[in-house]
Amino acid sequence: MLQIKNLSKTYANGVKAIDNVSLNLDHGMFGLLGPNGAGKSSLMRTIATLQQPDDGSIVFDEINVIKNPQELRLKLGYLPQDFDVYPRISAQDLLEHMAILKGLNNKKERKKAVEGLLYQTNLYQQRKKAVSSFSGGMKQRFGIAQALLGDPQLIIVDEPTAGLDPEERNRFHNLLSDIGENKVVILSTHIVDDVEELCSDFAILADGAIQVLGTPQELTAQLNNKV
Repeated sequence: MLQIKNLSKTYANGVKAIDNVSLNLDHGMFGLLGPNGAGKSSLMRTIATLQQPDDGSIVFDEINVIKNPQELRLKLGYLPQDFDVYPRISAQDLLEHMAILKGLNNKKERKKAVEGLLYQTNLYQQRKKAVSSFSGGMKQRFGIAQALLGDPQLIIVDEPTAGLDPEERNRFHNLLSDIGENKVVILSTHIVDDVEELCSDFAILADGAIQVLGTPQELTAQLNNKV
């Protein structure tokens, strides 16, 4: 379980990006919905230990994330909003390089993990091609493959379907659904359909604060005869 309590973050320019956010997330996919600039990426970066909050606490499976970030990183898979890659390196070689960085030191096990993820993300046939030559959807699928290295228990995906065509979005939805059953998966997006199709619970974030929290069905029902 991921427990976030009274989390706040204000940047040096005075912008309050996270405003007293509290959440308790269990296994499954949780959606974080909001417009650009709502504070979603700031919250994701803080959970992923890329920046420290000013106040509050984050606990994942009894790990104090703020005090022991490295412990969380061993259990974390992260796909940032802007996922870039080395040019001229094949998907297989780059994924193997990332696997080594994640601590998969046994060569046989590492090869099995890399090939399995290339199959799972439907990239095995393109494994010899440079990732920089991939389409946007293929890059996002590669991004999920690297996020899944090491069998993480907490997975964060930030705006993963922005810019994808409908076919790639559906393929990406299916992939996220497959991995989301036994892990804590946080999906940050501004696309309502992503949350409706994938997430059992979600929150709407605006001005760095949670405005509403519940299931898509509950919150949609509240709008009957109002829209």
